[in-house]
Amino acid sequence: MLEASLNQLEQLVADLMHKNAQLTEQNQQLDQALAQAKEENETLQLSLMEQEEQNGATAARIQALVERASAGAVSA
Repeated sequence: MLEASLNQLEQLVADLMHKNAQLTEQNQQLDQALAQAKEENETLQLSLMEQEEQNGATAARIQALVERASAGAVSA
């Protein structure tokens, strides 16, 4: 009976070690995916900031053109 219990315990320990190895590998893959997602997020945020800056400059130029056109139409 003790031998059977010892065999069961050995099998349980082996199963747990295998499961631990699987979870460790899965955790490493998730860490890599998270790092990649963070890097992509930073890149997208920088791109968005650049686009907002360009849109602001374009809006200012359009507003200036509208004001010039309005001033020309009023004086004509």
